[in-house]
Amino acid sequence: MSKPAVQAQGDAARLARHDDIEAIVTLVGHYWTFEGLDGFDEDEVAEQLDYLLSDRRLGEVWVCGPADALSGYLIAVYVFSLEHKGLTAEIDEFFVLPALRGRGLGQSLLGAAEARFRELRCTNVSLQLARENDAARLFYRERGYADRNRFGLLDKDLGGPSD
Repeated sequence: MSKPAVQAQGDAARLARHDDIEAIVTLVGHYWTFEGLDGFDEDEVAEQLDYLLSDRRLGEVWVCGPADALSGYLIAVYVFSLEHKGLTAEIDEFFVLPALRGRGLGQSLLGAAEARFRELRCTNVSLQLARENDAARLFYRERGYADRNRFGLLDKDLGGPSD
């Protein structure tokens, strides 16, 4: 099982607010760099976060750390799935600053999100994970997540409002 969390005061996960957007955008930039994702645009990310935070039916964002220096975030979106017989959650992005890992921040974020998923009666939670991210894979497996055998992810870019 996972080791107990050691957290400083103010590190507990909480739902993000609109006044957190600037700090979340900074973390998103770190995450995209960490994952090698292209196309980071601060203004576009801020606009999309504002959109998401304006309609909790789409999804929710949790943050941890003091308001003036957030340490991590988790973004989840909600999708109805016939296969899973109801509302499901997908963890879209989840990041804790590397220097602060191992202090229970990720567990706090994931725990808060999973509690909300249960409250909403989600039947399933899924996520994407880079094939080479063994540390994250171990983190999730220790918390009951497993590979979905026989299935792989395909996607297609449909363009978007900014195209």
